[in-house]
Amino acid sequence: MVEAMKRSVFWSWFWMFIGTLYFILPLTSTFLFSLRAKKDVLSFLAYERIFSDINFWRTFTFSLIVGFFTILVSILLVVPTAYWIRLRLPKLRGMIEFLTMLPFVIPAIVLVFGLIRVFSGAPFFLTNTYAGTNVLLVAAYVVLALPYMFRSVDAGLGAIDVRSLTEAAQSLGASWPTILFKVIFPNLRVAILGGAFLTLATVIGEFTIATFLVGIKAFGPYMSLIGQNKTYEASSLTIISFLLTWSFMGLIQLFNRGKSDSALAGAH
Repeated sequence: MVEAMKRSVFWSWFWMFIGTLYFILPLTSTFLFSLRAKKDVLSFLAYERIFSDINFWRTFTFSLIVGFFTILVSILLVVPTAYWIRLRLPKLRGMIEFLTMLPFVIPAIVLVFGLIRVFSGAPFFLTNTYAGTNVLLVAAYVVLALPYMFRSVDAGLGAIDVRSLTEAAQSLGASWPTILFKVIFPNLRVAILGGAFLTLATVIGEFTIATFLVGIKAFGPYMSLIGQNKTYEASSLTIISFLLTWSFMGLIQLFNRGKSDSALAGAH
């Protein structure tokens, strides 16, 4: 029995080690390659070129702004919907979960061509203006973010007693907007932040929809353009985007840990 447990522990660590190597080695190779922009010398020249490129900051800022509006619209759409389903329409939860999974099934190219076809003509003409294309981009990203935002919010709602909180607020005379924004939203802070960071990571790295709607103004097409024309800068940009994504993941874990610590403190 003891030997079987030892073998199980050994193989667990073995496969964890193999998985770590599979993950770390390509990143290490990419990072070392990005340092060879200067011949026979390891330097951060490629990174300096990227950070000194005005298009890097312009496209990154644009994607951050688009990400902010995507998160805002997603929260205002998903939180009330998920809350009402949990409270009044639990039988519809399965159907809503299925609908939120459709962005994983429908290719982004189909979504963007559908948007262009519908909203490029009368009575909308959104693709004919700068503001219109930005609105379409945010709308498309809201759809792409639905799986992450809905699942995060739904898990947060599952961790609290929605019905008791609602009934307690109603007994004190609170209106529905008050219940939603002053009772439900504060209790979903960590869940909303988790969905928001995942949404932001998706928006920053998205390529297909941004290419057809706004082109090089977005960060995803910019990364693709750099990859096609500049070798070392492309490797450095890969490392930068990887660090950005993992920074968002780290922030999610940080907020989740803060919530767990608060819960433990309250229990004691």
